[in-house]
Amino acid sequence: MGLLSSYRLRWMRKGWKFRAFLKRRELRPVIRRTKALRPDSLLLFCTLRNERARLPYFLQYYRALGVEHFLFVDNASDDGSRAYLAEQPDTSVWTTTASYRNSRFGMDWINGLLARHGHGRWVLVVDVDEFFIYPFHDTRPLRALTDWLDASNIRSFGTLLLDMYPKGPVSAHPCIEGQNPFEVANWFDSANYSVTRNSRLKNLWLQGGPRARVFFADKPLDAPALNKIPLVKWHRDYAYVSSTHMLLPRGLNLVYDRVGGEKASGCLLHAKFLATLGDKAREEVARGEHYGESREYLAYHSESEADLWCKWSQRFINWRQLEILGLMSKGNWA
Repeated sequence: MGLLSSYRLRWMRKGWKFRAFLKRRELRPVIRRTKALRPDSLLLFCTLRNERARLPYFLQYYRALGVEHFLFVDNASDDGSRAYLAEQPDTSVWTTTASYRNSRFGMDWINGLLARHGHGRWVLVVDVDEFFIYPFHDTRPLRALTDWLDASNIRSFGTLLLDMYPKGPVSAHPCIEGQNPFEVANWFDSANYSVTRNSRLKNLWLQGGPRARVFFADKPLDAPALNKIPLVKWHRDYAYVSSTHMLLPRGLNLVYDRVGGEKASGCLLHAKFLATLGDKAREEVARGEHYGESREYLAYHSESEADLWCKWSQRFINWRQLEILGLMSKGNWA
């Protein structure tokens, strides 16, 4: 990379960090328990709105994985999410009524909290419908993965966002509060993915799956990106650029290639496609706070009765199945 390009990216990163510093002032603490954090605490950061029914299983899942503290930004929920989270002993909660769109879809708020509380720690940044799996996650805690990454001098860990869905119309498959959503949405596309490389920031850009196949069939290049980098050994100089799709410095985006083989990688199982999709789509279309004039939620709203299952769908078994299909890898982690 030339000196001019390097200089521009450095100033881009400083610009995102300055925005985050300013936007952090939009956050009002509801409950702050961060004084109890240890230097090596495993943290999870999440922005949400009106997700009360999802929260019990979300917290249960990530506690079992090894997350030690949760830092939430609640964007003006009115369904009890904020009060429920504030009651949990391992959470810190901030709230805001400011625009989600004007905060770069929540990333300015998260970047601000990461700079203040994530420095020197391994952090997970996920949405409340995203469930992180990695090689051996069923037998090894998250700490085992981060210890191995530290020993291997790896600072970031990439995933494919794997859309999970039921067999039959999405609207006919409810998930009750506290239930594992993948008891309901347990199918996925085993292929049908495209990969391009962002020449400037060096991240892979992944698209495809049922959203490209059904909701964006006429314009697959408009389908949502599926590349995510949710796990990072954070430094206060880092910044997420676009959701968790890419970061600066750009070396953090090189999560797949390595000399002599591929890096270990995982998946985020995506539990969006349940019976609540139609109501959520209507709410978000009305708010108009999402990327691209909410075109993703407009597509969901128009196809909320869709059946995403097809004859090529596969039922989810475990992470080893995903590795065999080439959707994740244990790399050289034995």
